[in-house]
Amino acid sequence: MLVASLLAGSLLISGCAAPYPMGSLYTGVKQGVGGDSAKYSKEGTATCTSILSLVALGDCSVEAAAKAGGITDIKLIDQEAKNYLGLYGQYTTIVKGN
Repeated sequence: MLVASLLAGSLLISGCAAPYPMGSLYTGVKQGVGGDSAKYSKEGTATCTSILSLVALGDCSVEAAAKAGGITDIKLIDQEAKNYLGLYGQYTTIVKGN
């Protein structure tokens, strides 16, 4: 019964399609999204938060990260994701450029 409940719970809180590897207990990944290897002088971040996999808040768009870093010429885009049991998640977009 306990195993069935845990399996059902993990299926309910896991998404069908995630842009990064997702762990059932903990996720802590960094992923390069795109860009070239050119030099850059500025970095900006934008973060979103997920609570209980039911409510997601924030603006973690590339545009928000570029604005936060004062970037007009984007060179690299990275993402970080942290999630604890589906209870709390933090998703960050990192933009590097000039």
